[in-house]
Amino acid sequence: MAAKVTTGLTGLVVASNPHHTLGALYGKILRAITKMPQDASYRKYTEKVVQSRLKAVEANKDIAALEKEIACGQVEELIVQAENELILARKMLGWKPWESLVKPAPPKQWNWPPAKIVEPRI
Repeated sequence: MAAKVTTGLTGLVVASNPHHTLGALYGKILRAITKMPQDASYRKYTEKVVQSRLKAVEANKDIAALEKEIACGQVEELIVQAENELILARKMLGWKPWESLVKPAPPKQWNWPPAKIVEPRI
């Protein structure tokens, strides 16, 4: 099988060692989210997705099979997704969205849809 020459996506170069890169990124994400409380929603769902993808990387040495199993783009796109997720996970550690609000939310802040808007007559 010939090596991939292009991704076909402008500005996205072919990854030279995608299995290593994805494995390293997924490991970093998992280490970052272990610093979050176990019941934090972001941790629970991100951990599930990342562990699933890491298993796929370890199980599929063929790039095409890996891309098919994860079904979220080419490996180069998966690398970009993992880099972005790592950035987000590190930001979430600072934001601590699992903690209580400093003060209560204003009444009806979370109501949807908003109250009916009356159009002015002209």
